[in-house]
Amino acid sequence: MTFNARAVFLFAALAAVHATHDAAAAEVAATADIGTTGFGLHLSTPLATNLNARIGINVANYSYDGHTSDVDYDFKLKLATADALLDYHPFEGSFRISGGVVYNGNKIDARARPNAAGSYDINGTVYSAASVGRLDGKIDFRKAAPYLGIGWGNAVKQSGWSLGLDLGVTFQGSPKTALASNGCTASAGTCAQLARDVAAENVRLADEVDDFKLYPVIRAGVSYRF
Repeated sequence: MTFNARAVFLFAALAAVHATHDAAAAEVAATADIGTTGFGLHLSTPLATNLNARIGINVANYSYDGHTSDVDYDFKLKLATADALLDYHPFEGSFRISGGVVYNGNKIDARARPNAAGSYDINGTVYSAASVGRLDGKIDFRKAAPYLGIGWGNAVKQSGWSLGLDLGVTFQGSPKTALASNGCTASAGTCAQLARDVAAENVRLADEVDDFKLYPVIRAGVSYRF
């Protein structure tokens, strides 16, 4: 199932839950938000007095620079998630405890940059950029990731406009990295050595992005209850 199909499924599931409520008591709120998960749209509906269901999608792209001990990289973080959450309000007021699961389409594309001399130093061996070709990597995460957090705001409590905030963590697991040289123009022996050195660099790249296994969620939103 593609990301778009999963998003449609989640919104359909919320509509089904909402349809089971008594028509006089049923309420739905829509939230537009922005934060570390990108730009998002969420729908919320009450399940019980202090418990709401919330589902939504989040997308964004970020570019940034990074490096291992040997190689400099241009990274592109592509955010694409769909979340299904429960918001529990233990007290009267807006404070909430949230938990649920995230369909995780997040990934990172990495492209290595040669140094000022036009070469790469990979695992202690120097290669010309021309002989290496392109040195590209992909970083992926597990697709089903638990989420736990706290927040403020209860979009379905009263009609009209309201504000909300989420602070939490998505447990997306240790990243899986795949780094490869494409287009080696050197001799067969040098290309074989390059492949071994790139495999060692792939381990360093995995260490560089390991912090992403816990993805921080800081998200602010504006809600409207219909």
